[in-house]
Amino acid sequence: MEEIWVFIEQDEGIIEESSLGILGKARELGEKYGFKVVGVLLGYNIRGAAETLGRFGAEKVYYINSEHLSIYNNETYFRVFEWLIQKYKPNTILFSATRNGRDLSGRIAVRFGSGLLAHVIELDYDDEYNLVGKVPGFGGNIAAVVRCIKSRPQLATITPGVFDVQVFGGECKVENIEPRFDLEPKRMKIVMRERGVSIDISKSEKVVIAGMGTGGDLGLAKKLAQLIGAELGVTRPLADMGFASRDIQVGSTGVSLKSRLAIILGASGAPHFTSGIRDCDIVISINKDPEAPIKEYSDYFIVSDIFEVIPRLIKLLEG
Repeated sequence: MEEIWVFIEQDEGIIEESSLGILGKARELGEKYGFKVVGVLLGYNIRGAAETLGRFGAEKVYYINSEHLSIYNNETYFRVFEWLIQKYKPNTILFSATRNGRDLSGRIAVRFGSGLLAHVIELDYDDEYNLVGKVPGFGGNIAAVVRCIKSRPQLATITPGVFDVQVFGGECKVENIEPRFDLEPKRMKIVMRERGVSIDISKSEKVVIAGMGTGGDLGLAKKLAQLIGAELGVTRPLADMGFASRDIQVGSTGVSLKSRLAIILGASGAPHFTSGIRDCDIVISINKDPEAPIKEYSDYFIVSDIFEVIPRLIKLLEG
């Protein structure tokens, strides 16, 4: 039986939730097409974390335990994956489209000449078991269906938050793998690590999202978010220009929301953005353009200048 692998990201033994969502999707595909689902976990003192993965869809777990894997390092993680792929020959490897997932998957794709579907928002196989995904294309103006052809392993990165975490029953075989080479990095060494504070807005019940219509001025959006107990999000252009962190970028190349309420300020509504709000319960949009595409994705659409509407709304909220 061929295997679908999921790269399980962890930090100090705590597993990233986006990896668990992908693991559940892999289990759905595995049951549909007859693949065995394997979680691949690299780190240090991670046996306990490895044993939890069966609940979330893994039928088997390969884990490699080493002090040299405690923190993500492209050189070491790639060498381990290269060895594992040559040893076990998986059909498919799935990654979360995080910084580490994008970094590692790209290097693996080049090494093995593999097809790599980037920032997938939907995933399936065709009749010949080629991986098929829906991804943003042409600058986000369309959602394109793409597939891997003939290459094995076939790879994909999945936008965080797209797939829900699922709980499964059944047993999971946990296998400790010991590579027969030195894992100490030879060309790259981490000399300092600083831990920042960030919020996973994919879990937030209320989000205020600033688009290009704000001109990069996030003051009003931040104030509104504070007053209604919401988190701040931005569209990709604002993140590209450095006005906000990638961690709060909403859309197919950022995070997907499942919020009860999303208030969108000055975003046009390109497909790569709207894919990130499709699961929100209530969407309120404000835009000067009465024909902006975001209108079609909004429960309430206000045609106005955000710099006129939002100050008034803030004044009302402040009482």
